[in-house]
Amino acid sequence: MKKYRILIVLLLIGSAALAQNILTYINTANSFFDALDQKDYVKAQDFFDASVKDKVAPENLEKMWAQIQTSLGKFESVDGAQNKVQGEFQIVILKCKFTNDTQSFQLVFNNSQKLVGFFILPKQAENNYKLPIYADTTKYTEKLINIQSGEHSLPAMLTLPKDSTNVPMVVFVHGSGPADMDESIGAQKPFKDLAVGLASKGIASIRYVKRTILYANEFNGAFTTKEEVTDDAIAVLNYAKKVPQIDSQKVYLFGHSLGGMLAPKIASQETFLKGIILAAAPARKLQDISIEQNNYFIKFTNDTTKAGKAALDQSTKELNASKAITKTSIAQDSVILGLPASYWADLNAMNQVEIAKKLNTRIFIIQGGNDFQVGLQDYYLWINGLKGKKRVDAKIYPMVNHLFSFVTEKGSARQYQEPLHVDQPVVDDLASWILQK
Repeated sequence: MKKYRILIVLLLIGSAALAQNILTYINTANSFFDALDQKDYVKAQDFFDASVKDKVAPENLEKMWAQIQTSLGKFESVDGAQNKVQGEFQIVILKCKFTNDTQSFQLVFNNSQKLVGFFILPKQAENNYKLPIYADTTKYTEKLINIQSGEHSLPAMLTLPKDSTNVPMVVFVHGSGPADMDESIGAQKPFKDLAVGLASKGIASIRYVKRTILYANEFNGAFTTKEEVTDDAIAVLNYAKKVPQIDSQKVYLFGHSLGGMLAPKIASQETFLKGIILAAAPARKLQDISIEQNNYFIKFTNDTTKAGKAALDQSTKELNASKAITKTSIAQDSVILGLPASYWADLNAMNQVEIAKKLNTRIFIIQGGNDFQVGLQDYYLWINGLKGKKRVDAKIYPMVNHLFSFVTEKGSARQYQEPLHVDQPVVDDLASWILQK
């Protein structure tokens, strides 16, 4: 059994009885990881509630744990634990140490102390984050706000140029998975960099906490990009155009990765948008991009083993098969490659390039040449697909990665652990494009 070192326990409820109960949940979470580490996947499955147990078969847990350890190394210990209460659910966050890195996981328990959700949390930036050199703090202010999206409250940051009137506004929309308002990944905060950089040049912005990190328990069954991204992006955009200091005719959407893929769809619904920025935006199906990523990492890690090839072949087969999923072909809450069938059906039915062709908004496509997550193929698919369309601009930044920070090679996610910033030419070009008459 691993030695668990619990460094911090945040008890949000005061009574001793409830505190003891919370510690029980944390201990259960520890035991779940112990079962995974001992490769006892049947035992690990038993931690899940009956309502979701059939969706987490032992072989799926084995595959998931293998993928985690391939990325992070061998599991060593739990170095920290936090707890919070969300409605009727107890949420435990464990900070786990692996040989190559640390990673936090969120475990959601019902009142029977059974797991109903298990999520890998986005990497949080370390405390050594410093503002980029292009941030002039004398030129802008930041204010925490709350935006209501249906029944959901979304904490957000409004960044305004000082003494601003009739300034342009940018709303930042995240990539896939849970994300905070800064889109923190490792030691980097690309949305914060962009917000302060643009504010220093007279452009306002709003960045918000993604629903998937705040209401994780809502994503256990069938859902689509509407619940994950679109609804909240629309709510924030509508809030943004009413901010007194901004010009409501100059509201822009900056969509990163999945956010860029969905930006045309959002713009087709919110016709007041002046323009959209497609930043490292997939033009293809996500399955094709995943296959490309898998092949890249097999080559990058020089994995020539039979096991590696078999895993790649199986993954490719499953990803290709998921491209045939529709709203009627399979039960929508069936889990395919970690996502419900409803999600795949939603993506499969969307052609983001065709939607973009019909827009009347300005479009700016930006892409990093050293991006190993979304490649130049997607950039050129956007260019070719929108050929002849007016008010479309595009630029490649040869030496930046998926987060638009400067790197000398494609590399891997280890780049994100470096305290890098969005490259200044990217910020300068975005500001110039937004401020064009």
